[in-house]
Amino acid sequence: MESIVLNVCDIDNSDRRAIEHAVGQSLRDNQRLVIQIVSASPNETTPTVGQSSAADQLPDWCNVYKGLSDQEIADLEKSIVRSHESRTFA
Repeated sequence: MESIVLNVCDIDNSDRRAIEHAVGQSLRDNQRLVIQIVSASPNETTPTVGQSSAADQLPDWCNVYKGLSDQEIADLEKSIVRSHESRTFA
């Protein structure tokens, strides 16, 4: 994998407009643009717009409330004990 890092303030105006168009947002002078070039495996397909890849999927443990009613979730959350004793604030 190759990475290219550019300071936005150093990018020519026409190139910057093209990059902003490609990424869909304006760039600020205090930002850096990081471009990575990777080789796609032969069996890898590029997801189309609106389609998510496996890397975009949340792991199964994120669905801990799946199948529970609102009341069951509320009861479960009431039973959770949060301790702030081990936290330090500066």
